[in-house]
Amino acid sequence: MAVIAGMTNSFKQEILAGTHNLGSGGNTIKIALYTSSADITPSTTAYSTTEEVTSSGYDAGGKTIVSQGIVLSGSTVYIDFLDTDATWTGVTFSTRGALIYNATQSNKSIAVLDFGLEKTITAGTFTVKFPTPDADDAIIRIR
Repeated sequence: MAVIAGMTNSFKQEILAGTHNLGSGGNTIKIALYTSSADITPSTTAYSTTEEVTSSGYDAGGKTIVSQGIVLSGSTVYIDFLDTDATWTGVTFSTRGALIYNATQSNKSIAVLDFGLEKTITAGTFTVKFPTPDADDAIIRIR
């Protein structure tokens, strides 16, 4: 199995079709965590519970992340997820990556995050910290 980072192929098609509203006040966007046994890649089309982490303190489906808006900077468009880090407390699990998906639109996938290696937390707090939202660092950006 593999966790491979990238914007999903289906998302690229769906944004041109007008499926997703990722602006402030738009669709509900979520992030779910997956084990190293998961098969989530840019070919993933939708959220699934297969190989999603389980723990007291972690609900299937993950956390909602809030878009602060869509920003155009030069020729790059990106989503501002500033101040919307996803945090789980009192959890025990191992995770390798995450799937960002659109819960409003039948759980359609948006992007896969690869943490680079398996992260293990025992009775602690796990946070997916989003980078500074700008044309070079935002998690979801189109150039």
